[in-house]
Amino acid sequence: MITAEMVKELRERTGAGMMDCKKALTAVDGDMDKAIDHLREKGLAAAAKKAGRIASEGLVESYIHGGGRIGVLLEVNCETDFVAKTDDFKALVKDIAMQIAAANPAYVKREEVPAEILEHEKEILRAQALNEGKPEHIVDKMIVGRIEKFYKEACLLDQAFIKDPDKTISQLITEKIAKIGEQISVRRFTRYQMGEGLEKKSDDFAAEVASITQQPCS
Repeated sequence: MITAEMVKELRERTGAGMMDCKKALTAVDGDMDKAIDHLREKGLAAAAKKAGRIASEGLVESYIHGGGRIGVLLEVNCETDFVAKTDDFKALVKDIAMQIAAANPAYVKREEVPAEILEHEKEILRAQALNEGKPEHIVDKMIVGRIEKFYKEACLLDQAFIKDPDKTISQLITEKIAKIGEQISVRRFTRYQMGEGLEKKSDDFAAEVASITQQPCS
């Protein structure tokens, strides 16, 4: 059985991600030394060691989708201008921009979620659980699980990659770090959607209501 303590030890010894550590331990039936070798062979341990290095080069990518209805402006950093010009890095940046356009994350990573937003979300989730008739003593455990789901929807690095849902954007970047040999980080992004935040004209709103209620507009 793979325990949380084993995963924590492997993470501390290699610096690799929690899920990568768990998968490595599972693959070698819990043998710590073999798990370390497994991570090194995949380049994941080496990638983690690069995490502290400064990434001040990179690209600003623009991506337009849906006939001009959605636009993304994204900055992804790497360590050298040489890597920033490679096809591998450019393809990664484009994939991340497409991800933002399709999945509409609100933040790059979970650490960016403001405390007040997180507390508000927890309050809503608590109310939902209680309204579902769940016992008080298991509500807190349910909230933990549902907050993880919130992170997977709201945070870019936690989202499932649209081209390969079996991996997250964070894992995609880690794989690219291992291949390229430089630290890579998503710094910031802005997503625009046509008409977002604008009020609909009254006649458009009436038509929309009519389509929902299947009643003719006056």
